[in-house]
Amino acid sequence: MSKKYILAVDGGSQSSKIVIFDLEGNIVCEEKENLRPVNLPSPGVVEHPDDDLWDSIAVASKKTLAKFNGDVKDIMAVGLCTIRFCRALLKKDGSLYSPVMSWMDQRVSRVHEQVSDDIAYVTTSSGYITHRFTGNFNDTAANYQGVWPMDTDTWQWYEDDKKIAEYNLTRDMLFHLQMPGTILGYVTKEASEATGIPEGLPVVATSNDKAVEALGAGCTGEKTALISLGTYIAAMAQGHDNPKNTVNFWSNFASVPNQYLYESNGIRRGMWTVSWFKNVLGDSYADKAKSMGMSAEELLSKEAEKVPVGSDGLMTVLDFLAPADQPFKKGTMIGFDGRHTRAHMYRSILEGIAMTMKSRVDEMCEELDVKLDNIIISGGGSNSDLFMQIFSDVFGIPSSRNVVNGSAAVGSAICAAVAVGAYKTFDEAVAHMVHMRDTFQPNLQNTEKYARMNAVYRDITKCTDDLLKRSYEIFS
Repeated sequence: MSKKYILAVDGGSQSSKIVIFDLEGNIVCEEKENLRPVNLPSPGVVEHPDDDLWDSIAVASKKTLAKFNGDVKDIMAVGLCTIRFCRALLKKDGSLYSPVMSWMDQRVSRVHEQVSDDIAYVTTSSGYITHRFTGNFNDTAANYQGVWPMDTDTWQWYEDDKKIAEYNLTRDMLFHLQMPGTILGYVTKEASEATGIPEGLPVVATSNDKAVEALGAGCTGEKTALISLGTYIAAMAQGHDNPKNTVNFWSNFASVPNQYLYESNGIRRGMWTVSWFKNVLGDSYADKAKSMGMSAEELLSKEAEKVPVGSDGLMTVLDFLAPADQPFKKGTMIGFDGRHTRAHMYRSILEGIAMTMKSRVDEMCEELDVKLDNIIISGGGSNSDLFMQIFSDVFGIPSSRNVVNGSAAVGSAICAAVAVGAYKTFDEAVAHMVHMRDTFQPNLQNTEKYARMNAVYRDITKCTDDLLKRSYEIFS
């Protein structure tokens, strides 16, 4: 019997990635296409230019299939995962009325504004891309986060049309909702010509990108949390209930039907801060690293490994992107003395991320009345042994990473595999397709030091906020 494959679409904030997996979760080939810079035509407006979300998927698909050495007839399905919190306004024929609103666009935090009669549908990024692939007006129910007329208990639109009208919408403007792991439609001839993906392949519903990532990382137990290292860093844990009016976390739809993903408060410019610091060092540092046969991040990690736990008292506060209700917030580094080098600064950023997330996770787990046994770390930052050990030491429990750290693609493939019957259940698919790479055990001496340090770290902003408010009046 010939080998079978799944094609996974992983549409992120920076790029669109296409990955072909076998049914054991091994990557056969992959390619990506970077997204174009967002348009910022006016304050609060952040848009993906032209038809960039679809165009980038089309380019990445063709590049991936050009590398694929198997028989395209053995590709069983397409799993579709896209960015959450986006909003797409479509004309009656399903084409874009205007560019897709980014999750950073202030309009997505408000009810829809019907600025033209030409707007026939209002949907998510996944709804729009589903239509481009299949011609259908179907979407996963699990990508409707934010301001939508959604009953989160039933995973469906409100039954009362008056409640839908409160969002400036009518029922016929909304897509038909389906559960993760179901077939949304089939690749059309037009979509096949644009992407190279075979016509007639089933296109499968997943969830929002964070929930798909959690599934692909194997974060399915109630005592395991996933920390997703991306531009936005958050922690997630799965559960069966849909709690309301929570304080320290919010309930998101999981990628497993009728389950929920509890998501902590996070860091708005998390791994961005790591990239920022690397870029501050300039081309000469990157050239030095290259001459030594490594990347700038690898050289920084190598240098930071020699720095004592706690970075000799240097602490970094990660408010590099202020929330809308606290515009005075700024990133800070505090505690400099003559011992400190770039390696101390780099390690303090990593420690700041880990300590911030420890506080956020503790708050969530206390409200849930859950005690974690271990954490899974996903994203490119998990490639750093130093970062993995810092997480384990700060949390005081084992930290694990998987063979495939871009786990949204794996989660997308899992949903598709279940939909076409390659596996009977999500648990069975996870067991076959998610593979742990290694686990880091905590050094309890370091854990005790980080606990003492974090008690100070948590109070820094209490002392600096008043100063930053005063400086904001000068520099805003």
